[in-house]
Amino acid sequence: MRITVFGAAGNVGSRVVTEALGRGHEVTAVVRREARFPELPAAAHARTGDAADPRDVARLAAGQDVVVTATRPAPGSEGDLLTTTEGLLAGLSGTGVRLLVVGGAGSLTVPGTGGTTVADAPDFPPSWRPIALACNAQLAACRTATEVDWTYLSPPALLEPGTRTGRYRLGTDELIVDAKGESAVSMEDLAVALLDEAENPRHRRTRFTVGY
Repeated sequence: MRITVFGAAGNVGSRVVTEALGRGHEVTAVVRREARFPELPAAAHARTGDAADPRDVARLAAGQDVVVTATRPAPGSEGDLLTTTEGLLAGLSGTGVRLLVVGGAGSLTVPGTGGTTVADAPDFPPSWRPIALACNAQLAACRTATEVDWTYLSPPALLEPGTRTGRYRLGTDELIVDAKGESAVSMEDLAVALLDEAENPRHRRTRFTVGY
């Protein structure tokens, strides 16, 4: 497959690039500045581009099968996430190119709470609320996009660098927790789940989540 990854030098994006290359896909790795090119694998096609600019998105998606966005705004600029998502949706509208969005967990419901979302749970850190609300707006924007073949991946509560096990469990709108009540997955296994979805679509125009 031909895959374009926006945010390719970030924590999640870099792992998506690595996973895709390891599976033999042709990867276009997009960053905003050429200064970040040395951070990208030599096997990827390094490009600059702005995911918020529909023209850049259309240019970098031309001839591709899938576009992945794993961008994250800087603290204090959380509102940029919606602008970026709108740019991606506009640039891909009517093209038939799939959009896989690495989103947030805030809108997932917490098991056993009667529908309380992660972001509304009493123990949710207030400092995380701005990015959680931005991710909620991001998901809402995807759900209104009728001309884009999108998929939204919500991570579990804890997403950190770790090891690639190739194992995970799938869910839809409820946070996945293990027998100890913990909700987590490594960034490496999140990338596995994302590439599995790219290769064998199971969640078109909907959201899914993963966890151990």
